[in-house]
Amino acid sequence: MLLFTNRYHMKKLLYILFFFPVIVSAQWTALPSGTLNPLFSVCFPDTNTGYTVGAGNYADVTTIVKTNNGGVTWTVSEIDPGNPLSSVAFTDANTGYTTSFYGGIRKTTNGGITWTNLSIGTNESLYSVCFPDANTGYAAGGFGTIIKTINAGVNWTPLYTGTTTPFASVYFIDANTGYLVGGNKIFKTINGGANWTAQSSGVTVGLESVFFIDANKGYVVGYGGTILKTTDGGTTWTSVSSGTTNQLHSVYFPNANTGYAVGGVYYITGTILKTVDGGTTWTALSSGTNHMLHSVYFTNANTGYAVGDSGTILKTTNGGYPVGLTDLSFKSDKLNIYPNPASDQITIGTASYQNNSQISILNLTGHELITGKVSEHNTVLDISSLPNGVYFVRLTDDKTVEVGKIIKE
Repeated sequence: MLLFTNRYHMKKLLYILFFFPVIVSAQWTALPSGTLNPLFSVCFPDTNTGYTVGAGNYADVTTIVKTNNGGVTWTVSEIDPGNPLSSVAFTDANTGYTTSFYGGIRKTTNGGITWTNLSIGTNESLYSVCFPDANTGYAAGGFGTIIKTINAGVNWTPLYTGTTTPFASVYFIDANTGYLVGGNKIFKTINGGANWTAQSSGVTVGLESVFFIDANKGYVVGYGGTILKTTDGGTTWTSVSSGTTNQLHSVYFPNANTGYAVGGVYYITGTILKTVDGGTTWTALSSGTNHMLHSVYFTNANTGYAVGDSGTILKTTNGGYPVGLTDLSFKSDKLNIYPNPASDQITIGTASYQNNSQISILNLTGHELITGKVSEHNTVLDISSLPNGVYFVRLTDDKTVEVGKIIKE
């Protein structure tokens, strides 16, 4: 049996209320993929051009799906027997690589019209591929396999870490500095894979995906809702509460503060988590699917894609928030919220208010948790009963809405 292991400029809320309630609905839209096969990896070399790859329901079929219009339509560009795909990486809109669960790497130079099998010197299963530049690439997989190319896939060289643990994910910040995760292990190199140093993960569960924002700050996710964070290039890793015990298969940060992790429980839920404070706190977003999600990719802070089982492709254009809520990167110029972060109470200061102004605290799914009436320029709210996390502060009157955010810790 084959085991697959790979895996908010917020628009200002200024609509007129006129006493109508805010209607909240999910903001991840299911796109027509053209296939019911599971999809394990997604990559967008530009805002319009995207690729996702996977396998057949019986694991022995290649699935490559492409969009040229930002996900509006998708075309299944290739299905053939014997080569289920695990990962995809593109260095530009036309040049890309895929790895296979059965071993092997394919390359395209014409946007997926044709694919060429590369000679890589190994038959081991490959679960992840990463190209930090047009010529330098790495692929990792079963039995501790890690291979490297410095000429855009023409030749591949085996690298050695000293372990036989299967690697689920490889990520390189640049041509020289990179990370591998698999099992409960994390490895780092600073010389292009010539030498690898084992780092202490501090966990016993399987790790599935690694992503770095810069040379110091990085994240790893895995089973049991595991999220690890480092701010010193992996010298130390800290476990961060994810709020879930579901499997997490992929992590991606479009900027230093905003990040996403996806996973789920098979045929129960598709999990999407989001952070807006650099991974300190994570909040579950509504995905609208009960299919496991395997990969997430954002082209900017607002526009992103998640793919998973049964041909699932989801897209958001507002950072994944429900309709009726706004992006947390926006800060109202009319609200002064302090302290922030806070643990017991907050003061909301506003330069002007009306007699019927209302203040409320909402969670990221739009549920109103605390309400109060604004009777002066500074309103104090008790938030001690709220769980730690990120919340909206919303000030409403007859005609407008002002929204800010707070972090409860």
